[in-house]
Amino acid sequence: MLRYKQASNPSELEQILALQHGNLPKNLSEEEQSTDGFLTVEHSYTILKEMNDECGHIIALDNEKVVAYALCMHPKFSESIEVLKPMFQEINLAINGRQNYMVMGQICVAKSHRGQGVFRKLYETMKDKLPAGMDTIITEVDARNQRSLNAHKAVGFTILKRYTDENGKQWALIQLQ
Repeated sequence: MLRYKQASNPSELEQILALQHGNLPKNLSEEEQSTDGFLTVEHSYTILKEMNDECGHIIALDNEKVVAYALCMHPKFSESIEVLKPMFQEINLAINGRQNYMVMGQICVAKSHRGQGVFRKLYETMKDKLPAGMDTIITEVDARNQRSLNAHKAVGFTILKRYTDENGKQWALIQLQ
């Protein structure tokens, strides 16, 4: 049986990074990316820990092994990861400077646990664990990642806006209230 909680130790953070590594585009074929989706950001242990210290990442454990995660990214990290800076700029434009949100920095479910409701449960747990005063989860999805867009829509996310970054990449900025 899976157990959902906030990450609380270095081993869990290392396991998040290992799961992340296996789902980056550089480690997936074009077919796997199209069928199963892919991750965009590769985090360092240092930034992952700093983010976790502010608000614990949500993880799913199967016999103490991390099989899924949803990263919590407080808005104070808006300048910490270069590739995410445009997302935070777009968030600020879309929500007029409100600060009552948490960014879901990345979500990933191991292939062995997909299609079992884990994705939905990660978001339910995240909503339950949001810091006081925060009532919205915001994230962005690569517009080419149809699997991820569909999965987010199925759990209640709505589109805040679509935009194209300075490199011509299209994104969907989405929210869950």
